Amino acid sequence: MSKIIRTAVIPGSFDPITTGHLDIIERAAAMFDFVYVTAFSNADKKGSMFSSDEKLHMLRLATAHLDNVVCSIESGLTAVFARERDAVIVKGIRNGTDLDYEMTMYGINRAVEGVDTIFIPAKQEYMHISSTFVREMLRYEHDFTGLVPPAVHKYLCEEWMK
Repeated sequence: MSKIIRTAVIPGSFDPITTGHLDIIERAAAMFDFVYVTAFSNADKKGSMFSSDEKLHMLRLATAHLDNVVCSIESGLTAVFARERDAVIVKGIRNGTDLDYEMTMYGINRAVEGVDTIFIPAKQEYMHISSTFVREMLRYEHDFTGLVPPAVHKYLCEEWMK
């Protein structure tokens, strides 16, 4: 007999959190009793624009309206973090490239820790948004309205666009 999983882990670099990320978080928060949104260190992603403290602050600003969401910064393997919390991993998928990569990660997480992954497709209006795109807009001081949650936009304008 299968058990009901009530907890989800949404991992990411969140450098910074985008409106697409928030949409996936909100949809997962409606499906699960408890959601961990966790920025993990990723050896493949070099040169973060934001510190861990800044990422955590922005995650908390963006998810403040969600009572069942806890944000954190972690190191280590996502699958171990999820297994220790009896959780599934939730990943947003924007396109076929994301799906190919996340299917490989699913296989690894399942083989190493027995953790399942649930994929949530991005809504059409968020498919073009990525943290990389937002960072480029910030670097060139271009308008990034609508690419990040409103509270994060305000924070970035006040702290980064001085």
